[in-house]
Amino acid sequence: MSLTLSNAKNIATVLTEALPYIQKFTGRTIVVKYGGNAMVDEALKQSFARDIVLMKLVGINPIVVHGGGPQIGELLAKLNIESNFVDGMRVTDSQTMDVVEMVLGGLVNKEIVSLLNKNQGKAVGITGKDGNLIRARQLKLKGGEAGTGGIDIGQVGEIVSINTEIMEVMKNSNFIPVIAPIGTDEHGASYNINADSVAGELA
Repeated sequence: MSLTLSNAKNIATVLTEALPYIQKFTGRTIVVKYGGNAMVDEALKQSFARDIVLMKLVGINPIVVHGGGPQIGELLAKLNIESNFVDGMRVTDSQTMDVVEMVLGGLVNKEIVSLLNKNQGKAVGITGKDGNLIRARQLKLKGGEAGTGGIDIGQVGEIVSINTEIMEVMKNSNFIPVIAPIGTDEHGASYNINADSVAGELA
């Protein structure tokens, strides 16, 4: 790629301004929640990928946690499965959970991994089920009939624990982990977990 003098000056300026932050965060682990417009706008997708790869190259350890609500809704609509929400949470029956796993653990996760790899990164995609990374339990919303424990919205989960051993292995490697927010309980049941919650808990 050839550089004009103007572009070279801009790059030098950006790197000079970034240097104190690079020095401050080298060796640190940074959790990045990836979602919203950055997942659908092509320019933002490329910018995100370059930034994550650059972080890894300068010695920062990024962990990417992604969402995928719109993509889940789109596939559910194609399959003629109705989407229902309670307090902003998607009601997730077993059929919907199958779609959630297909979209988050498959389509979206692999697209992000591919995007990072195309930008010279070494990304690996996992879900919270891999290596029991995310232990979860069913989330029940407040309300409902007395004695029920709350409103049942299906296989929507809340985090019980994080297996930090897996994160340590990733941190000490050259790989960038890309995590789909799906957890599992002690019986092997899968749960759809809010990506912001997963990112916050990992951080």
